[in-house]
Amino acid sequence: MTREKHDKGARGEEKACDFLQGQGYRILERNYRCRLGEIDIIAREGRTVVFVEVKARSSGRFGLPQEAVGPRKRRRMTAIALHYLQSRGWLGEPARFDVASVGLDGGQETVTLFRNAFDAVEI
Repeated sequence: MTREKHDKGARGEEKACDFLQGQGYRILERNYRCRLGEIDIIAREGRTVVFVEVKARSSGRFGLPQEAVGPRKRRRMTAIALHYLQSRGWLGEPARFDVASVGLDGGQETVTLFRNAFDAVEI
């Protein structure tokens, strides 16, 4: 990954965290890694554990950020979420997947949150 791409991703995640906290989410983990992969943000909204994928784009040239969360990514996120919930003894807790779409177009930075963006998929 290029340094520029890494910096853009980090900036997008920072914007997403600020936005989520402003919406009342409590951030539990950032860049949670396990042997199955990584989830950008894990938070709580009330009792619900929320797994958030952050997609940042500086232009619409490659499509909308939320469109980049395809079936493969959904399977991986489901597996990581199950691992996380199990490791904390939270398998019975309500959980969902959100996608934070961060537009980094020049000086105009926007965050759009897609709550319950997709259901857990069979792994």
